[in-house]
Order: sequence, then C-alpha cells, then structure tokens
Amino acid sequence: MADKQSHKVLVVDDDPDILELLKYNLVKEGYDVKTAEDGKKAVSMAKNFQPELILLDIMMPNQDGVETCRQLREIPEVANTHITFLTARAEEYSEVAAFDAGADDYITKPIKPRALMSRISALFRKEKKSKSKSTPKVEAGGLAIDKSSYTVSMNGEKFTLPKKEFELLYFLAQNPNKVFSRDDLLQNIWGTDVYVLARTVDVHIRKVREKIGDGYITTVKGVGYKFEVK
Repeated sequence: MADKQSHKVLVVDDDPDILELLKYNLVKEGYDVKTAEDGKKAVSMAKNFQPELILLDIMMPNQDGVETCRQLREIPEVANTHITFLTARAEEYSEVAAFDAGADDYITKPIKPRALMSRISALFRKEKKSKSKSTPKVEAGGLAIDKSSYTVSMNGEKFTLPKKEFELLYFLAQNPNKVFSRDDLLQNIWGTDVYVLARTVDVHIRKVREKIGDGYITTVKGVGYKFEVK
C-alpha cells in the first residue's frame, strides 16, 4: 500500500454519493484523492494538483465531461495524466466523443468498487512496468520522441501530446516500416483488459497527424498503420 500513496487521483462527478463512495475506496487503498463536483472546478484543480489519474463523469451541470476532458488535455501539467471516463452513458457516440476529446479509457456504470480498484491498481502496475522496459528516446524520420519527459521534438520545436497519442506515436516509431492492425495497436497501447472501439485508433491517429503532419504515419488500406521512414 505504501507505493500507492504517491499516486494522485482526481474524481469528478456531480453526484455527491458517488464522490464519497469513490473517495472512500481510493483513500482506503492508499491513494491521494481530491474530488470535484463539476467540470469547471476539475479543470481549475488539475493544474495545481497534477493527478496521475482522473475519473470523469460525462453528464454534469455547467460543463459536461467531454468538454472538460478537452480542456484538461490543453493543460501542460496534466498532459500525461490518464483520463478514464466513468459514466452511465453506454452509447457508442458518447464513447467515441470521449476518446476524441483525449480519453484513455471508458468504463460504464455501475461497476463494483472492488473491480474498479483492481483496474486502477493494474493500470499503475502496467505503467510502472512500461517505463522500466522502454527505451527512453526514439529518433526517427526527423522526430525525437522522448518517453522520459513525454515530449516530441520536430525541427527544433518541442511539444507534448496527450498520453495515449504519445504512446501510439512512440510505439509506431519504435517499429519503423512495420504494419500494425488496429487490433495490434489496441492490444499494445490500451491493453487487453480495457475495452475500446477499433475506431478509437483512427481517432488517435488523426489527432497525431494533425500535430506532426501527414508524412510519418501511413495508412495501409485494409490492414492498418505504419510509421514510415523513407
């Protein structure tokens, strides 16, 4: 439990009973927890608190979760924060909108607290293992991709990408000229314990291309994507 005390979690939901329940279980597991009852408060809190995980509802007054996620992704201090939607909205369009805004995971309510705690613990274990195994820096095609700082440099300009976009680019650049199907990318980036739509990969690829240009990641029609070094 001691190693969990360094992990900071922000819970965002307009239902006070859910906030209390989640905070109780997270604190019990040793996490440092703060709560916000609406999206605007979450955005203002996130910059100073700098959580490693944000649990975010969609349906909230004043500002919904999708717009909140979009604004959170514009804050450099939380660019690498894992954002998980925890919501009763089970429609596909809501899930696509969440991933389009920069979400890393999407969980529909209800979920038992013990199952959620197990999932969060597995997330942090996976990230720790990934950091210990990966090569910190990859240089390919004029890009310098540094996992130790989660930054990308291109033509002398350094910038950050949302966590899953960065991990997708980093993975592809580590394997230049190799084609990966959407299922391959889902398994390697999101993992087998997280259910997301295959379309999520397309959304993230599009967002990465918007930032680094179209000349790096090639679509292989009917197969998948590859990082092409010419």
